[in-house]
Amino acid sequence: MEEQTTPWKTLGSREIYINPWIRVREDQVIRPDEKPGIYGVIEYQNYAIGIVPVAENGDTWLVGQWRYPLDLYSWEIPEGGGPLGAPLIDSAKRELQEEVGLTAGEWVDLGEHHLSNSVSNETGRVYLALDLTEGHSEPEGDEVLQIRRLPLAEAHAMAMDGRITDALSIIGLTRAVHYLAKRSIPPAL
Repeated sequence: MEEQTTPWKTLGSREIYINPWIRVREDQVIRPDEKPGIYGVIEYQNYAIGIVPVAENGDTWLVGQWRYPLDLYSWEIPEGGGPLGAPLIDSAKRELQEEVGLTAGEWVDLGEHHLSNSVSNETGRVYLALDLTEGHSEPEGDEVLQIRRLPLAEAHAMAMDGRITDALSIIGLTRAVHYLAKRSIPPAL
């Protein structure tokens, strides 16, 4: 596939809103059809970090919580935000311990993802966590979490049939199953 240069021209930009999590800006642009326009962009102040922990027997852990922006309950892989200046693996280790009380002896980077690239710069990274040790979770004050241990194959099926709708979770579970299948690690799907 051939990469192209931008067909957009930015004339100016102004900040509309900022808080510790997001910055919203509005750009004055010349669109690809050469007509003037505006483009609203949400700039995230953190990376989205997701972790797929997999036990030796092929089990994984999901976290259930109420997602305020969507006004619905969501089952997801352990995930959270990582500061832009910090090593992403450190944020992944922290989130795994905080949310499900696990530490991992082996970490596999499953790649970077752009989660809503038509309106934001939100970038996510998913890790596979193996060689797990169980401990105690320490959720943050704004998290009321339910933790569920289940076979990875079942969690993957939930992602494929729509019971899991979180993008980072779908990406993470799909990539984890693909990676583990290449290594011939259970479970066989």
